[in-house]
Amino acid sequence: MDNASIELLLEDLKNPDETVRNQATQQLWQIWFQQKGVHGLDLLCRSQALAQAGRIEEGEALLAELIENQPDFAEAWNQRAVLYYALGQYRRSLADCEEVVALNPDHFGAWHGMGLCHAALGNYRSAIHSFRRALEIQPYAIVNQRLILECTARLS
Repeated sequence: MDNASIELLLEDLKNPDETVRNQATQQLWQIWFQQKGVHGLDLLCRSQALAQAGRIEEGEALLAELIENQPDFAEAWNQRAVLYYALGQYRRSLADCEEVVALNPDHFGAWHGMGLCHAALGNYRSAIHSFRRALEIQPYAIVNQRLILECTARLS
């Protein structure tokens, strides 16, 4: 899919119609997962299956290998960030989220993840910044609005 199509999907995230937003969200995730074709998608899915089966180290190793071989595969970085977050390794997750947004500044999932990591680390101002960035991309994402309020309350 070309950049013009992605730009249209990003605009659809701002559409008042929830159905349009949901379709755009799903299509963007599909594009991001399929960035490196069938092989990349297969490895991402295998790593997720391993992690869900409790074989965390194997899933992490698969993602690390994928990142080493294809360092521009933003979703590989993102999936490893998700894994690290689930393990409570917030600094490692945050570092991977930063790689994701360096490669794909419109990756609302990584911005949200950065916010979650910052909040878990007690860096509420940074968390608010990340959630606001996610909201710029997905303005109807109520979860980010709620998290901004929660982080703001913690600053008081």
